[in-house]
Amino acid sequence: MSRTVYLNGTYLPEEDAKISIFDRGFLMADGVYEVTSVLDGMLIDFDGHIKRLDRSLYELDMRNPISRDDLLKAHRELISLNGIKEGLIYLQITRGAPNDRDFIFPDPDETPQTIVIFTQNKPGLYDNPAAKKGIKVISIEDIRWGRRDIKTVQLLYPSMGKMIAKKQGADDAWMVEDGAVTEGTSNNAYIVKDGKIITRALSNDILHGITRAAVLRFGKEAQMQVLERDFTIEEAKDADEAFITSASTFVMPVVEIDGQPLGAGTPGPVVTRLRDIYLEESLKRAI
Repeated sequence: MSRTVYLNGTYLPEEDAKISIFDRGFLMADGVYEVTSVLDGMLIDFDGHIKRLDRSLYELDMRNPISRDDLLKAHRELISLNGIKEGLIYLQITRGAPNDRDFIFPDPDETPQTIVIFTQNKPGLYDNPAAKKGIKVISIEDIRWGRRDIKTVQLLYPSMGKMIAKKQGADDAWMVEDGAVTEGTSNNAYIVKDGKIITRALSNDILHGITRAAVLRFGKEAQMQVLERDFTIEEAKDADEAFITSASTFVMPVVEIDGQPLGAGTPGPVVTRLRDIYLEESLKRAI
């Protein structure tokens, strides 16, 4: 059965959704996106994602063509139309489709922006089997552009990183710059040592993860100690536990780095507890 998607204010079957070949998202990766998880038919941390969307648009000197309330209405309508209980909602806004290809931004008064929203049905997102056994990561050089804090649609290198990991029998890759881990290909990275949660501080070097913010807040509320600082792959290999966070994985244990198991090679107590806390608290706040 075909999904119903949202394109520029219209709900239509996915096969009928068409975008111009001149759209700058296609030609220039000139667009931003957000992914919001759905649990029990409700949106997790919706307002956090919309706040970051506004920031990304601002940083690219792009208008926000749709209000928070209209976005919420569209998200809820797509959940209903597609019968989503557990899954993801992808939102993308580009600078639109001028009449031709040009490096210069089009006049926003003459070129409407493109808004796309679609759902991805993901049964088992909450009770993910991978969370019980953990995932394996490898390390790769971080060669992305310098504004990783802007959630743009230019995702070629993260995609290549995942493929490098897959070819080596791993699940994902952690990117390293100047000797320190920046983040995963589509997630924030953490280690746990002596009960302390360690993760890189926010800057232009990493994405300001919405799940990251919630996890650290919930962790501190549970009296867990959080240190925001750089760490190396060597330090990570010597850690007691490690994990990643993202809207699609929540809190996911990492049990192996570059072929070296962490601890017993199974998810540890801090990460397991943190995942339970995050899911419980997020569902309380879901809309």
